[in-house]
Amino acid sequence: MKIEDEIKGRFRNEYHKGLINLTYTMKQVSYDFHQSLKKHGLTEQQYNILKVLRGFRKEGPLSIGFLKDRMLDKKSDVSRIVDKLFFKGLIIRQESPADRRQKDLEITNKGLELLTRMDNCEKIVDTLLSNLSLEEVKELNRLLDKIRG
Repeated sequence: MKIEDEIKGRFRNEYHKGLINLTYTMKQVSYDFHQSLKKHGLTEQQYNILKVLRGFRKEGPLSIGFLKDRMLDKKSDVSRIVDKLFFKGLIIRQESPADRRQKDLEITNKGLELLTRMDNCEKIVDTLLSNLSLEEVKELNRLLDKIRG
């Protein structure tokens, strides 16, 4: 359905329409994913951190700075999010022996088990763009990369 019909609106020009269309579509597509995360008591940022900790766990404990560099939301307060995950028992947070100001972070078995139970969230993400062919998804990725410069 065209964006004009979805929101019953008009646009100043095609650039305005493109930005509104991108924003509206992103919110609509991510809604199901956010609902799935809610069922497991996590925010998108908490999920992002757990995924990074699981993905890099063979490299040993990670720092908050390492996580910040890999966050989807670059404005996230990683220290606060880490605190919440620590209190939920999903990560271990220890003082770094090399630098006492820094914390070493690792995912716990409880965190790993939660991510395993949440594999369905990944499947939902994979289906969010199912109206597009593989070639269209590649083109979308190319265009999104181009927008970010």
